Amino acid sequence: MAVRKEALFSGFGGQGVVLAGRSLGLAAVIGGLEATMLVNHGTETRGGYVRSQVVISDEEIDSPLVERPDILLALSQAAYNRFKPLAAQGLTLFDPDLVRPGEFPGREAPLMTRKLALELGSELAANMVALGKVLKLLGLVPLEAARQAIRELSKRGLEINLAAL
Repeated sequence: MAVRKEALFSGFGGQGVVLAGRSLGLAAVIGGLEATMLVNHGTETRGGYVRSQVVISDEEIDSPLVERPDILLALSQAAYNRFKPLAAQGLTLFDPDLVRPGEFPGREAPLMTRKLALELGSELAANMVALGKVLKLLGLVPLEAARQAIRELSKRGLEINLAAL
């Protein structure tokens, strides 16, 4: 039986949502799995809406769209409000410094992405803190594959991104 896992990362531009999604998708491929990744964002460079959706499977993927995310990472209140209803069957991770959970059904857990990243020296690494947790929860992609993906994709902050992962 095929394994299909869906992850949806969402927040505002500048939070590294796209890098986290690309890293997860590439890590899955490096780890010998099939993966697709779609990005949707507003026209703003920073501060606008961003969504990255990743589908991972051990077989060919028939649709790249995330319909029922196994994991939703919400790094903004707008992202939480918009996508939490889709993740009723999955797990929603949110940073309580950025998101106030609402009255939506489903499992959810706080993840102190910003605080942990600041302890490492840069708030910009919050996306990698989140990616590390998503990798662990999905349990499909080897950590070393994620490290390799980050080495290939990080244009700056490589060492802190690897530490945050």
